[in-house]
Order: sequence, then structure tokens, then C-alpha cells
Amino acid sequence: MSRSSLPKRPEIHVTAGDYDRLAALADAAADAFPAVADFLADELDRAQIIEAAAAKGVVQMHSTVTYRDAASGEEHTVTLVYPEEADIGAGRLSVLTPVGVALIGLRKGQTITWITPSGKPRNLTVMRVEPAVRPAAA
Repeated sequence: MSRSSLPKRPEIHVTAGDYDRLAALADAAADAFPAVADFLADELDRAQIIEAAAAKGVVQMHSTVTYRDAASGEEHTVTLVYPEEADIGAGRLSVLTPVGVALIGLRKGQTITWITPSGKPRNLTVMRVEPAVRPAAA
């Protein structure tokens, strides 16, 4: 399946602060993780930049999100974090993963479909978004 045959990607919103750090992360990861870095850069290119006060209900960095994987029908709850904070066993998912990139900027009820590195489509639907809880150092 080609990217052009995928459903239209939903509108996404990213705060200015998240945008700046994520753009730098995509640049830094380009050599080590080119596919994910390109996916992140593409998502940032199409994102609408919003003020933090307008981000209620938007999956942003440090948000806890519950999503449904269409392939399995299972729901997963994760907190979206930067790579150095990731610990999947503790439910902290790196934004530098395909699922992490797919979730950034979505709202409850939105579904996104993308092509995995294996060439298969995958789609996720956001079921719930809890507000971001930023670490003290963020």
C-alpha cells in the first residue's frame, strides 16, 4: 500500500515549545533512525502551531493517552515522552517511535493511518487524552 492510497491524515496541533524541541530531535535522529525521523519531520511540517493554553485535549509531550490499535482491537495507555525518559514497562513511550510520532498532536476520536517500515498500513484511534504533566526540569 502506498502513502497516496492512505486515508487523509487528520489535522494535528503542536505547541510551540514542543515543536521546537521535536524539530531538533528529528534533525538529531536523522542518521540513526531515518524512517522515524522523517515521519516526525513530516508530521511537524503539517502541524498547526498552537499556544500551550489552547492545547487542552491535544496529545502533547508528557500527555497520557489511551489509543486503540485497529489491527488488534486492543487499547493501550501510555505517556508520551522524549527518548531519554522512555520506559515502556512503566508506560512511558518515546516520541521517537512510529506510534509515538503517530500520536503527537491528535485529539480524542481522531484516527491516523501510516505505513510501517514493513510496508503495511497501521492505524490508531485516540480514545482519551489526559493533560500533560511536565517534569520539573522541562
